[in-house]
Amino acid sequence: MHLAMMKPGQQGRIVRIGTAVGPMKRRLMDMGVLAGELVRVEKMAPLGDPMEVTIKGYNLSLRKKEAEGIEVEVAP
Repeated sequence: MHLAMMKPGQQGRIVRIGTAVGPMKRRLMDMGVLAGELVRVEKMAPLGDPMEVTIKGYNLSLRKKEAEGIEVEVAP
């Protein structure tokens, strides 16, 4: 499952950053989007773009296209 498919309130663990390459992948990694990190979806814009997530205790807004490149494992 990728991050863009998660609903507000759901939590998961980042498995890998899939489709992002080059500067985009580097930017995500600099913001703390790393494999193994817990991520929680806080809220979404009405059309699902952008979405707000919490990683490492801070909030981060991601575009839907960016979130689609992040594979997660949903936590129960």
